[in-house]
Amino acid sequence: MTMFALLQAATDAATAARAGGLSGAGIGAGLAAIGSGIGIGLIGGRAVEAMARQPEMAGQVQTGALILAALIEGVALFAVVIAFIIQLKY
Repeated sequence: MTMFALLQAATDAATAARAGGLSGAGIGAGLAAIGSGIGIGLIGGRAVEAMARQPEMAGQVQTGALILAALIEGVALFAVVIAFIIQLKY
């Protein structure tokens, strides 16, 4: 009877560790997606505002905003991949 209780306790501890790792990976992926969405939204809003203030610079502003948005997406993708790697480890 004692051996069964010890095995059950060990299984519960392993399950709790796995659940913590999986929830951490999910939270990390979610925060990466939310952060990139906020960042790209701010870039888009400020780019439109800059183009409205100086229409002659619209091409340069649009190019810069596109490059910045691509960099933010790259960082977000990297964060999500790291979160999934963490998920696979647990």
